[in-house]
Amino acid sequence: MPSSPLSSSRIVFLDIDGTYAWHGAVPEAHVAAVRQVRENGHRVLLCTGRARCAVSSRLLEAGFDGVVAGAGAYAEIDGRVLRDEVFPAALARRTIDALASYHAVSLVESTAALYALPDAHEAIEERSRRHGGAGAQVALWEDLRAARLVVDTLHGLSFAKVVTLRADTDLSVIAAAIGPEVAAVETSLRDLGRGAGELYLTHVSKAVGIAAVVEHLGLTPADVIGVGDGPNDIEMLEYAGTAVGIAGGHPDVLTIADVVADGPEHAGLVGAFAELGLI
Repeated sequence: MPSSPLSSSRIVFLDIDGTYAWHGAVPEAHVAAVRQVRENGHRVLLCTGRARCAVSSRLLEAGFDGVVAGAGAYAEIDGRVLRDEVFPAALARRTIDALASYHAVSLVESTAALYALPDAHEAIEERSRRHGGAGAQVALWEDLRAARLVVDTLHGLSFAKVVTLRADTDLSVIAAAIGPEVAAVETSLRDLGRGAGELYLTHVSKAVGIAAVVEHLGLTPADVIGVGDGPNDIEMLEYAGTAVGIAGGHPDVLTIADVVADGPEHAGLVGAFAELGLI
């Protein structure tokens, strides 16, 4: 843990789901805290596994200096896009074929839209109906629904990541069938089916997107404060000069953390920012 509050200007990268937002909804205290951090001369960016199109205007209400999205595939700062990496065409074809062979209900994520076949569209609609308008995660699913575009085929689309809702086998089996260029992470949503999770380019992580921003600004990892709770935040926290984990998060996150903040349901970023001298 840092021995004293940080006094010089820092750049903060905030995971969204489980860190900045709770079930997709942002506490008003977090909005106010981000605004205060920026007023105090620090930069703040969202850093999320979501595609850029699923980072809604509601999530950006506090005002941010940029966004790292797609778990590092996409990065922008001050309105300038620094990276927007997608699956190479041949790998994309192989991925879509493998998903079809295992009857995966899936959608693919690009900067512009979340492309879904009709079966994935219906699966999302069914889940929304089942949870109802006031259910947990309703804000998150509304963001995904707003970014979704129904298509007849996934072939020929440019995408950075795949989300699967269910399949005939475990997602790790599908990833192995595609090849080493692709890695898999199982979903944390318990009510989705077997094979639910995400497929992404093996070499891409949130740290890759953050590094693009840091290098563009002429900063160093020592200037970075990373804040997150899940397994896709681990590389970010290892890269950051100061790592903030969220209580109840992944055990490896908490092992890395210099500071542990309460969860977003308790507006935990307020206390963490104060401890770090940002507000």
